[in-house]
Amino acid sequence: MGIDDKIDNATENTAGKVKEGVGRATDDERLEAEGRNDQAAANLKQAGEKVKDAFKS
Repeated sequence: MGIDDKIDNATENTAGKVKEGVGRATDDERLEAEGRNDQAAANLKQAGEKVKDAFKS
């Protein structure tokens, strides 16, 4: 997994956490769900990169 991919995934995960927090604070269920989805996507990408790295080694 390249450093760029790690940074992108971490950024997407952080953005998702922020969206979820703002959604919870403003009682906006759509924004909260969007934040959770962003986090899930980032985690899935990170897992895929780890699998690729495992096969490279």
